[in-house]
Amino acid sequence: MDIKNKVILITGTSKGIGKYLAEYYLNKNCIVCGCSRNKSDIKNKNYRHFQLDVADETAVSETLRQIRKEFNRLDVLINNAGIASMNHFLLTPLKTIIDIYKTNVTGSFLFSRESVKLMKKNKTGRIINMSTVAVRLNIEGESVYASSKAALNSFTKILAKEISPYNITVNAVGLAPMKTDLIKNVPDEKIEKLLNQMTVKRLMEFEDITNMTDFLINDNSSFITGQVIYMGGV
Repeated sequence: MDIKNKVILITGTSKGIGKYLAEYYLNKNCIVCGCSRNKSDIKNKNYRHFQLDVADETAVSETLRQIRKEFNRLDVLINNAGIASMNHFLLTPLKTIIDIYKTNVTGSFLFSRESVKLMKKNKTGRIINMSTVAVRLNIEGESVYASSKAALNSFTKILAKEISPYNITVNAVGLAPMKTDLIKNVPDEKIEKLLNQMTVKRLMEFEDITNMTDFLINDNSSFITGQVIYMGGV
């Protein structure tokens, strides 16, 4: 697959999956624009970093204005930024709920809205939203996190219909557990229980994600939209 020189915007690129995706597509000679609350240590002439909160409407709009000014196009948006918290709902404070929904739902909405404004000029684009198998598995202690991603899944399906006239596809990837900060505080027995509910009973690897994103980004995948694809056979 030749994706050289595609302009890809990825949220949450300071660490973990987002950083891996940014470096992966930079190595494929793409232009990558990333963002996070923190600074980035990615050093590449084709990388642009924006330090912001993904739920800050003004900052998101300015980011896309800068991308439009420099490149005059955007080919791919990957809404990767996400936060989680594992608590019984009786022990979940309001601030946790607000923070999770702001990042996982509001941030994805804002970046999608502003990105589509740029994508539709060229009548093409790909949006990939990072969801989770926790939606399907209804895991105890993840009511807020899973429900925020369930909202993202619904958003994915509806957005796909609304922007299909612009030849922009929208799909979500339901990620399985992997060794990132997102699950570092989750007890091993809970991870084991989750893996036992999957068809492929192992932790997800970074390469599993890029196999899927490569497929969805491919120009030949224009007929695939409005889908939520769960990893690991969930």
